[in-house]
Amino acid sequence: MSESAAASLVRDVLDEYGRATRIALARYLRPREPRRHLYNLVADYPLRGGRMLRPSLCIATARVFGASVEDAVHCAAAIELFHNAFLVHDDVEDESDERRGRPTLHALHGVPLAINVGDALTLLGLEALIDNRGRLGMILTLRVLEESQRMARESVEGQAIELGWRRDNAIHVAEGDYLAMILKKTCWYTVIFPSRAGALIGSRSSLDLDRFVRFGFFLGAAFQIQDDLLNLVGDAKRYGKELCGDLWEGKRTLILIHLLGSADAQERERIREILGASRSQRSTEDVAWLRARIDAHGSIDYARQQAHAFAGAARHECALLYAGLPDSRDRRFIEELPRWVLERA
Repeated sequence: MSESAAASLVRDVLDEYGRATRIALARYLRPREPRRHLYNLVADYPLRGGRMLRPSLCIATARVFGASVEDAVHCAAAIELFHNAFLVHDDVEDESDERRGRPTLHALHGVPLAINVGDALTLLGLEALIDNRGRLGMILTLRVLEESQRMARESVEGQAIELGWRRDNAIHVAEGDYLAMILKKTCWYTVIFPSRAGALIGSRSSLDLDRFVRFGFFLGAAFQIQDDLLNLVGDAKRYGKELCGDLWEGKRTLILIHLLGSADAQERERIREILGASRSQRSTEDVAWLRARIDAHGSIDYARQQAHAFAGAARHECALLYAGLPDSRDRRFIEELPRWVLERA
């Protein structure tokens, strides 16, 4: 398939399954009381848009294994609700200023209300999963709920590792440590859980779900590294978040880890001092210096090479995972995701 045809396919599937998911989301985001301080805010992040990768992957995987869109759409809606819950909480924990081109929820309404909104989004996601009972039955609904619990546990463990590095001002984080962290924080809820839940729904619990972990890790790692790159080199309007926000927040990205490993002793000491300060104490000059050192040590190019390597591994695992299954639009969509991950902006 040509690059343009592949890009068009991915875009069309994301649009189609994104619309289906948004229709299902309307039930959970409907106006109700208390509106001003809860349900109007609950709808804020979901209504700002987004590519709908996670719910679309769930629906596509379910369809590859024999389900309908209707069978998977409640799970897709739950995934999007969980995703937005994580975003609200992450923005508070990271002290982020911008999300999807607008001020973050806590910047607009304060930290206490934002935390409560994140909690509400999580509960609404659980409600959407429970609503699978009528279509999937009790046993399969419970299996999907168990998968969601695993995903949530992996995600909060990964977040704890990352937050701990920042709290302790860790400057000896190895690349393997970073990959173990994003396996938990990013890969499980971005790729592994949507794939496993979709496969459960499509096969009616007949598949070995461990088969999806390697594919999910490789694709999720490519996704996260590309996201780290976009934070530094992306187009501000299309990226939708604060450029260089990872440097302002002191995140231990693969880029920063490479810089720490390449820097001389004097540079490492200044990096340690900058990262040890709170966000409010970091200056524009500090962030500009970090950004310049990243360029000087080739850390952008290194991370880009790693993203391409992980995407290539994801393509290989995808071919093994779906070998023997009939060709379909949904299968081609999943097969093209590694390329799309690298080309998104």
